[in-house]
Amino acid sequence: MVASKNRQKIVSEKDITKNDSLSLRPEVSKRLEEAVLDIFSNSDFHKANIRDVAKAAGVSFSTIYKHFGSKEQLVFTFVDIWLSKLTERIVDHLQGIENLKEKLRKVLWLQLDYYERNPHLGRIIFMTLPMATWMADETFEQKKMITLYLDVLKKGQEEGVLNSKVRAGILLDFMMGLVQRSFVMWVKRGGEGSLAAQANELFEIVWCGITVSGGD
Repeated sequence: MVASKNRQKIVSEKDITKNDSLSLRPEVSKRLEEAVLDIFSNSDFHKANIRDVAKAAGVSFSTIYKHFGSKEQLVFTFVDIWLSKLTERIVDHLQGIENLKEKLRKVLWLQLDYYERNPHLGRIIFMTLPMATWMADETFEQKKMITLYLDVLKKGQEEGVLNSKVRAGILLDFMMGLVQRSFVMWVKRGGEGSLAAQANELFEIVWCGITVSGGD
């Protein structure tokens, strides 16, 4: 956090949103995006800094500081943009799907496919970003995605299909945890095979675990 004790600062972290990156020239924002992806997916978060990003992106330190204020907000801003794209993709693909099981199957596939196509993002979110640091920022909540997910799960519970003995949030944690673990182990194994290609088999395991009838 870069604000001084006397509150003299260029920008307050709480005032920073993804619009700060959008206010940059497109080519500058693109270079920053690529630099953040490369540096923070391959480096220890605590050792990487804004100067590393500035050098890699060919953007001045002062420009980055002016728009983001700290390396945390720099990363969080782009993570929020990338996850928003995933959310929009999920919303688009769920159009016209009424069956609960197929909705959840599609969401799992979309997540695995997205992180397979964007492994640098997956590494940042699941492997290099300090979770406690991110959890303290509002971008961690991903309200649109989580609300969408929870609405589907709650409806399934109300219809008597999904286990209602636990909160819908627990079912969500179960599914999201599977995505994280699957990605991490996929990376550890050298990215062998397709992560998304495992989606159907993995989903059947999940479905057996969250339904009242055990998947029957």
